[in-house]
Amino acid sequence: MLEHVELFFKSIFIDNMVFATFLGMCSYLAVSKKVATAVGLGAAVIFVLAVTVPLNWLLDQYLLRDGALAWLGPEYADYNLSFLSFILFIATIATMVQLVEIVVEKFSPALYNSLGIFLPLIAVNCAILGGSLFMQAREIATLGLAFNYGFSSGIGWFLAILAIAAIREKIRYSNVPPPLRGLGITFIITGLMAIGFMSFGGMLTGGDEAPATEPTTAQKSEKEKTTLEKEEQENAVSYNTLVKE
Repeated sequence: MLEHVELFFKSIFIDNMVFATFLGMCSYLAVSKKVATAVGLGAAVIFVLAVTVPLNWLLDQYLLRDGALAWLGPEYADYNLSFLSFILFIATIATMVQLVEIVVEKFSPALYNSLGIFLPLIAVNCAILGGSLFMQAREIATLGLAFNYGFSSGIGWFLAILAIAAIREKIRYSNVPPPLRGLGITFIITGLMAIGFMSFGGMLTGGDEAPATEPTTAQKSEKEKTTLEKEEQENAVSYNTLVKE
């Protein structure tokens, strides 16, 4: 349970897709002018990541990695299909994106029109593919952890685009210097937010090791006594050696 909680908060705050690795910046910048649009795209990203990362974990465990085909028989144990990772991962992502596109167009035509080309472009969003590749590189141990990682990574991306959309709506009424208006001030704010998220880096690292304690007076005295006894024994051995010679 603790492992799930740690992975959840670490994926949202410490390894945030936008502020830590700067993935998915194209849609992050293009669809963050309005909060309503950002919420719709963020929810779609959460769904796609939560579904594709566990599916790709199953593909990686039972099909792609070296020796994964051993369940078919011992003669298949030497096969390594890892070179197909990109193709199969993208195929899984594209399938889920098509499903999301059909659902959004059916139940929310206004959101579908506002997202425009960026909804189908989720299929080639580097944050979506990055979630599956990071899962593979970090060797996520179980299917439950893979789902947790995909879902929490999606929440982290959702929070990032929601925050920048809320700020950009307020900036419209601010006196921004002309050279910085538009993407200029957006990049600056994104950098500042990334620095803020870096402060979460030590959130889950405390308490791993017991703090070093200073030895007490009694311990110091015992140590000095032991050192003196060793010196006396060495001197005695040296004296006996000289006498024998």
